[in-house]
Amino acid sequence: MTSTTSTPLNIVLVEDNPDDEELMLEALKEYRLRNPITVLRDGQEAVDYFFRQGDYTDRPAKQPDLILLDIKLPKVDGLDVLAKIKSDDELKRVPVVVLTSSQEDRDIAKGYELGANSYIVKPIDFEQLLETVRTIGGYWLIVNEPAPRK
Repeated sequence: MTSTTSTPLNIVLVEDNPDDEELMLEALKEYRLRNPITVLRDGQEAVDYFFRQGDYTDRPAKQPDLILLDIKLPKVDGLDVLAKIKSDDELKRVPVVVLTSSQEDRDIAKGYELGANSYIVKPIDFEQLLETVRTIGGYWLIVNEPAPRK
């Protein structure tokens, strides 16, 4: 599964749980997704990465093409990260898929209120996770036409 453009699209996975990270990466690998994947493990690391500060001041300016964001993160909550992303002129057009274990109505409502492009509850079963990842990758990286970048 790759994008229809000539350059692979960059994916950022923000996930603090090592088991969920491993499952996600394994699911992406299972579908032969060749897109570069950057893994960030807490909310502060994500903010630093997206805004090229801290350890990421020398990161290339190109922003990711898709962000998979957990909302239950240490240091900076994922919903706060989402708010920062969607309030920034350079980042607000990047699709953000909230991929979390929270089924709380208030989290779902807040996620969409802050500009999440999709809210998906992580399946516990690996086979269901594979199908979810395949669907996310197929839609956001192949079918969806991204907004033009400034």
